[in-house]
Amino acid sequence: MANSYKLIILSPEREFYSGEISELIVGSTEGSIGILANHMPLVTTLRPSSTEIVEKGGEKLKAFTSSGILEVKNNEVTMLCDAAEWPEEIDKKRAEEAKKRAEKRLEQKTGVDVKRAELALARALARMKV
Repeated sequence: MANSYKLIILSPEREFYSGEISELIVGSTEGSIGILANHMPLVTTLRPSSTEIVEKGGEKLKAFTSSGILEVKNNEVTMLCDAAEWPEEIDKKRAEEAKKRAEKRLEQKTGVDVKRAELALARALARMKV
């Protein structure tokens, strides 16, 4: 039985990651999930989160991944994300400003798209966590 599997992370801008890994921890709309080799088939929606990747050789990577879809099938995981960034690509000042804007919108009681503001807040917090 294999102890690694193929991971592909795609965003609209690029192929963010492609390689053999031994473990993936990612945030889904149902909560955080961990995926090891030989995982059962699965399709789930992703939420903005700090995603942890353990490569086949043991190197640990962290990245920000946004909303999207994850599929596990035949020892291959494909993530289609609205955005994906390595820690060095994240503009921390911009993330902090986005967090403040989202919190301010959520404090208002009228004329606010609450779901949109909550998602903006979740993206900002996940970027800051990475």
